[in-house]
Amino acid sequence: MNNFQRDGSTSNTHVGRAFEARARNVLAERGLRLEPDHKVPCGLGAVLKHHAFDLGSQRPKVIVECKSHTWTSGGNIPSAKMKNWAEAMFYFHMAPPDYRKIFVVERSVRPGRLESLLEYFLRTQAHMIPPDVEFWELDGDGDELVVHEVRA
Repeated sequence: MNNFQRDGSTSNTHVGRAFEARARNVLAERGLRLEPDHKVPCGLGAVLKHHAFDLGSQRPKVIVECKSHTWTSGGNIPSAKMKNWAEAMFYFHMAPPDYRKIFVVERSVRPGRLESLLEYFLRTQAHMIPPDVEFWELDGDGDELVVHEVRA
C-alpha cells in the first residue's frame, strides 16, 4: 500500500513542521525574525479574511510560505503539490501589497535531470506568480540557501 508518506518520516505534517522550523532558523540567521502562523487580512475586494501564513512579522511586514515537497519516488511531477504551490501564489496575490512575500521550498532535484522542483514550478507556472514574490530554495541536508531571480 502506498500512503504517500516521505520515507523515514512519522508523517508529512511532521516533515513540513520540521522544515518550517529549519527555514525559520535560516531566515533568522539572515536578520528576519519571524513568528509561526502569522495572520494577515487577504482578499480581492472589500471583503477580507485573515489567512495564516507559515511564518511572518508585522515589523518588518513579511509573510512566508514554506513547502517541503519533493519529486515522486519515480521522478514524476507531484501534481497535487504543484496545485498547493499555485494556491500559495494566490494567497500572496491577495495579501496586502506592503508585505514582503517569500516562498521557501526544500531543494529537490529530479532524478536523472538537473532541474529542481522549484525550477520546474517557475518554468511552467510563471503565469500564476505575482511579481513581488521572492523564491528561496533551502538545501535538504544543510542550511545552504539559493535565491532565485524571477523575470517577468
